[in-house]
This record gives sequence, structure tokens and C-alpha cells, in this order.
Amino acid sequence: MSLLFALVAGWFGQDGAPPADDRPAGRVSADGLRSDGAAAGQSAAQWPALPADQYRYTLAGQVVNVADGDTLTVRPAGQAQRRIRLANIDAPETGDGAARPGQPFGVAARRELESLVAGQQVSLQCYEEDHYGRDVCDVLLGGNDSANRRMVAAGYAWANQQGKGKHLRDTYMLTLERQARAAKQGIWAETGAIRPWVWRYDCWQQGKC
Repeated sequence: MSLLFALVAGWFGQDGAPPADDRPAGRVSADGLRSDGAAAGQSAAQWPALPADQYRYTLAGQVVNVADGDTLTVRPAGQAQRRIRLANIDAPETGDGAARPGQPFGVAARRELESLVAGQQVSLQCYEEDHYGRDVCDVLLGGNDSANRRMVAAGYAWANQQGKGKHLRDTYMLTLERQARAAKQGIWAETGAIRPWVWRYDCWQQGKC
């Protein structure tokens, strides 16, 4: 009985709460990719340039909410809040009620994005406004780095290839996804990861969850 108690206590922690995150532990894989999404011995400054020639407008403001792994809200100074859809990526769905269940790693993806930008002043380079009224943007982190790229590199989002890739302007996302998959990071730590755009159709629209 004492051994069983020790095992349970070790899982739930001293305060009796379950683990706060469902992310796998960090690791360095054989190809040198760390669990924080950066290649070991390589900084984001060595990544290729962002697709600046495709940006149409800029925004800046404080991140006041992170809804999920690819959606946040910013408050520009003296303006109304703006909802931002991170461009070029698609993160696991967190779910919206019983009819729209979430995916594995949906909560972990949201927490990953929070760790990058929550509460911060950010600059955004934007491509367009989508049909939900959200600005579709890259969230800049300096140089050639972006929160969008970090999410894919860490294994918490896919390169968005929905609609035969029409939403993918930053093609370097494909390389980052391939590296994260090889390193078994984030969503790639388990087999059978379902792309969010497939999940939304099969599960949410067709009821095949």
C-alpha cells in the first residue's frame, strides 16, 4: 500500500494537483533539434528571411489573450482590440463544447504560445483579414524569428497546407515541421497525429471523432 501511495503521490505532486502540462519532456534528438524548437548549435538568426515581400500591413500592440495555439488578441495603443490568426500554421484544436471536442496537445499548444508572447508588446506583419475578421499575421520575435515558426519548430503546430497549400506563404515551415517530426517533439511524440483541418472536417462536421 505504501508503494502504491508513493507512486500516486509522485504523479500528482505534493499539492495533490495533476501535472500542469501534457507536453513531453525536452530532449535533443539525433539530428540536433531541441524541444524548445531551436536546432542545437543553431540560432533562429540563421533561419532564412521571413516572406516580407508578401506582407500587406503592420500592427503592434500588447497580447491580452491567447485563445489557442494559433489565435491571440492584441490591444494596439489607443485602438480597439484585434484578433490575430497566426499565419502559415495550424495548431491542434482546443475544442468548443461537446459537439466540437479538442485534439491531443491542444491545451499544450496554447500554453506554448502563451510562453512566447502572453502579456508582451509585439509587432506583427500581416497578409490579410480572414472571413472571421481576424488579421492573419506573423508575430515577430526579432530577426528571422517569429512565434509562428517557433510553434512549428517545437512540434505544437503544423505547416498549414490546407487547400493545397494556399495559406502557406512561409515555405520554411515545411523544413521546421520535418525536423520536429524527426525529433518526435510535441505532437510528434505520439503516432497518429491528425492535421487540424482534417479534424475540423471529419470530427466537427461529419461527427467522425
